[in-house]
Amino acid sequence: MDTREFADLERREWADADVAQSYANAFAKASDMVVPHLVAAVDTGPGRTVLDLCCGHGNVAAGLVATGADVTGLDFSAAMLDLARANVPDARFVEGDAMTLPFAGADFDAVTIGFGMPHLPDPPAALHEARRVLKPGGRIAFSVWCGPEVDTALGYVFDAIATHGDPSIVLPPGPGANDYADPDTAYPALDAAGFTAFSCETVPARWDVTDPGAPYDFFLEGTARGGALLRPQPDAQARAIRAAVVARVRANHGDGPRWNVPIPAVVTSARAI
Repeated sequence: MDTREFADLERREWADADVAQSYANAFAKASDMVVPHLVAAVDTGPGRTVLDLCCGHGNVAAGLVATGADVTGLDFSAAMLDLARANVPDARFVEGDAMTLPFAGADFDAVTIGFGMPHLPDPPAALHEARRVLKPGGRIAFSVWCGPEVDTALGYVFDAIATHGDPSIVLPPGPGANDYADPDTAYPALDAAGFTAFSCETVPARWDVTDPGAPYDFFLEGTARGGALLRPQPDAQARAIRAAVVARVRANHGDGPRWNVPIPAVVTSARAI
């Protein structure tokens, strides 16, 4: 699969400072709930060195720093790194490619990847690089949103796009948004990269909102993949998609005035051989 167009889309979308800020302000209220589980999965603390790949605005790095660990964050988005440096002054942040890391081998005691796997054109390459820079016995943990087979805002939005969106607006070929939430995909890739002792847990993250259309807004304004599908929609299709999301939230979670909208995630972890 040629993923060059997908890589260009990811870089273009996350280079937008407004998208980065919107993710940090709104969408990340769900990803913040996953941070303690990622941090616990790598069993870090004072004197430990941790690499936070696809670090975004620094929410995972902040959780790692709070344990006393020595934290380095890496991301390809300069806009995200500007936020991370402001949010987590006690960590180091570098711009780089998670599939070609600028570090020597066996530098780190742990690696985290907070929701970065679906944004990588070649996730197995990133896992191999993570193993290369980990010390033997080091831990890795990554998080991925659950797919639409469970009750999730992600399903509400992407089902609405499939039903009501302009069919000419499509994403370029790339990894599935939820592929690595599935142990049948994640565990073999980890095994091939040199890891063992696999485990996963589902984290019941959610958004607490006062507008049942908020999940549509969060994906529109603060994501790359979802935003690339939603932002070009003609007005009529955009209204229909948002209305479908509102109807789904109300049908599944009542008439308000507040809604707890689920967007669960899977945290997968393993140990370097």
